[in-house]
Amino acid sequence: QVQLVESGGGLVQAGGSLRLSCAASGRTFSAYAMGWFRQAPGKEREFVAAITWSGGNTYYADSVKGRFTISRDNAKNTLYLQMNSLKPEDTAVYYCAARLGGRATSRGDYDYWGQGTQVTVSS
Repeated sequence: QVQLVESGGGLVQAGGSLRLSCAASGRTFSAYAMGWFRQAPGKEREFVAAITWSGGNTYYADSVKGRFTISRDNAKNTLYLQMNSLKPEDTAVYYCAARLGGRATSRGDYDYWGQGTQVTVSS
């Protein structure tokens, strides 16, 4: 089992940047593929980005491609999401998630979740 804690959310103006972090504890972090998801008020939780256990492969939702970058530091047991050129439609609670196996884009493929961190982008 792995425990996940997100941080780094906040209020930012459109066009600005934020970096989210997800600290993992418990079982070996490097054994897990990781993902970021987000949920806006009244909407379903949606996939944002995923990364393999080694960090060698990444995948992004079309809505964030070219603006967001997922990365990980296995030595620090930490996952990151660098968000640039933020838009008001990026406003949501952002969650990190972990799964054993390869990268995945479906919510149901992930076994462990953090509690989320709020990102608000003002226009």
